[in-house]
Amino acid sequence: MNARPQQDEAEIFDDARRMTNPAERAAFLERACHGDAALRERIAQLLNFEPQAQEFFDGVVENISAANLAEISAAEAPGVDEQIGTVIGRYKLLEKIGEGGCGVVYMAEQQKPVRRRVALKIIKLGMDTKSVVARFEAERQALAMMDHPNIARALDAGATETGRPYFVMELVRGFKITEYCDQNNLPMAQRLNLFIQVCHAIQHAHQKGVIHRDIKPSNILVTLHDGVPVPKVIDFGIAKAIEEPLTELTLFTAYAQLIGTPAYMSPEQAEMSGLDIDTRSDVYSLGVLLYELLTGKTPFDSQELIKSGVDHLRRTLREKEPAVPSMMVTTMQGNELLATAEHRRSEPVKLITALSGDLDWIVMKALDKDRQRRYQTANGLAFDVQRHLTNEPVLARPPGRFYRLQKLVRRNKIIFAAGTAVALALVVGLGISTVMFFREREARKIADDAKQREIQLREAAERGRQNEMLLRQEAESREKIVQAAVLLRNNRYEEADRLVAALPPNQENLAGAFVFRTLGEWHALRGEWQPAAERFAVLLRINQPDEMYSSSMDFSMQAPVLVQLDKLADYEQLRREMMRRFADVSDPQVAERVLKNSLLVPASGEAVKTLQPIASYISVYVQGMSTAYPDKTTAWQLSALGLYYFRQGNFAEAADDCRKCLRYVGPEGPDSPRLAAANVILAMCEFNLGHREPALEKLAAGKSLIEQKFQDGLKRGNGFAGYWFDWLLARVLSQEAEAMKMQKAP
Repeated sequence: MNARPQQDEAEIFDDARRMTNPAERAAFLERACHGDAALRERIAQLLNFEPQAQEFFDGVVENISAANLAEISAAEAPGVDEQIGTVIGRYKLLEKIGEGGCGVVYMAEQQKPVRRRVALKIIKLGMDTKSVVARFEAERQALAMMDHPNIARALDAGATETGRPYFVMELVRGFKITEYCDQNNLPMAQRLNLFIQVCHAIQHAHQKGVIHRDIKPSNILVTLHDGVPVPKVIDFGIAKAIEEPLTELTLFTAYAQLIGTPAYMSPEQAEMSGLDIDTRSDVYSLGVLLYELLTGKTPFDSQELIKSGVDHLRRTLREKEPAVPSMMVTTMQGNELLATAEHRRSEPVKLITALSGDLDWIVMKALDKDRQRRYQTANGLAFDVQRHLTNEPVLARPPGRFYRLQKLVRRNKIIFAAGTAVALALVVGLGISTVMFFREREARKIADDAKQREIQLREAAERGRQNEMLLRQEAESREKIVQAAVLLRNNRYEEADRLVAALPPNQENLAGAFVFRTLGEWHALRGEWQPAAERFAVLLRINQPDEMYSSSMDFSMQAPVLVQLDKLADYEQLRREMMRRFADVSDPQVAERVLKNSLLVPASGEAVKTLQPIASYISVYVQGMSTAYPDKTTAWQLSALGLYYFRQGNFAEAADDCRKCLRYVGPEGPDSPRLAAANVILAMCEFNLGHREPALEKLAAGKSLIEQKFQDGLKRGNGFAGYWFDWLLARVLSQEAEAMKMQKAP
């Protein structure tokens, strides 16, 4: 692509607008633009809007010839400014408020038709070449099309008596956006809201065909409207017209043809190709502005960029990746970091956390060296910032690994070229070595295969011997189980127990269920809880019948034994297995056993909730019977319900069910584990209800029955009067009640 000077676009526009014949103008544009469709489109838009702009700037001097400008330059001494008090058109100059190499800005008072303060910019002497005047004309016509609350309005334009053009704009009284934010210690959300308004203003300018090219804090002033801060973008087009904004930090055209401010300049702007700059260059500058609003610093220090020279400046902007905002803040020294956080009404750690993530991603996407990866519009950047403020997912994401590798290769071409050559040599050498290796491995494989076949045959023979040994052990185990069963039928318990204890682990079988159940009960009736628990554990492992009644009896024997031994972890595992096995219980006696033995110790809310269907089943069953004078089965159900409601924390209802249970004595008389358990549960309910005297009375009644039974010696029992494990269950609950009595002592 042929590079053209920066002023070609303005000269083409200036020449084209003088042509009145449409066909002649179209042919001229085709030749002058050299096939550049984008350039031709921009000039065509400016030409279309020229009549409207001309009406707005009524009184503008339409044609200023180079000869006239030469006369003006000769008549006026270079470098002489207008005097304060001078009247230019309808405006009286009051105060000089800005000056650059090519222009001067005055505060002026409009004389008519209304009196108001305005900002008047007038081109300086010596900047009156045809190309500069042409660009000035094109830019002020573009500015006339803009109408946005966050852009300083263009009000008028004209020329002095000597023919020098001037430009009148809205006077913005305010501070640079960064100074305003720091002076008022604005928090992060308010800074971002101001920035969003700036983005919308720049988007409006882009839609009108204007690229600012010099977005920076000094060109964005914050003023107050009824106490509400409003950012105003200034200097639209002036920098483009005279190739220099009115600040000392801007690089002039004379400085290696760079246009813009180094710290805010996009990489493509540093390339000096005017045709290669589009609206995404402004998006980059907005990213720098956002970086400064968040951290108080620009990604690259402006003074260092200027001092380093043009070549180093371009290389830095094109190749060096800036630190992400959170890392920039992290590297600040103590006092600087503290001041930065205070200006944002935050703390250092919280500020770093707030920047990490979304804001880091958004800023770095706007600052991407590759403009194809940036936000494509200023509105796109504004919308992603808004999504961050509303806690929505942002579109910005960290660059992928492939992209980072690609950038690394581009920055280190020589190193990677050398590395590639070395790698290629290694690959060739590795290829030769690999061929030799495979040949050697093939020979080794033949030998290994023969060795593996020998090993496999040896392993097969070993497995055969092991299987034979297992079969022999199983046969011996069955024989010992049968012998133990015979001994038990002859009441030779100790011999049978020794025989079973000698069995190898996990060699028990289903035929031994009778043996382990009988031996477990034999140990339990003698108060030998540890061996009883061991025999019951084997029983539960080998005997899992589908019939619920027998299976529930096995669990009912093991549960209180484990609690008596204080093996609460083993009991918890047993409780979970009971709740799983009997979830669909349909036998009232089985339901009563499962509910009681699942609640021997306090249970979690989840476990109590899991047992709710079983409790509901018992409750429905009890409601169908007479609870005023319950029968034996109903009384047992009521004791189980009382324990359930007690674990649930419903002490009043639990106490009511226990009292109903106690109304039924039965033929067995008061010597019943059901009555003992009901008295103990009722006592714990009374303790929790604050009725200490009744609680002590019921606890004493329950304990008296339990102690007498264990003193006389446990008997196996039956389903009518209760089994030995029902007495052990009552004893476990009484121990809990004794502990509660001590805790709730007055």
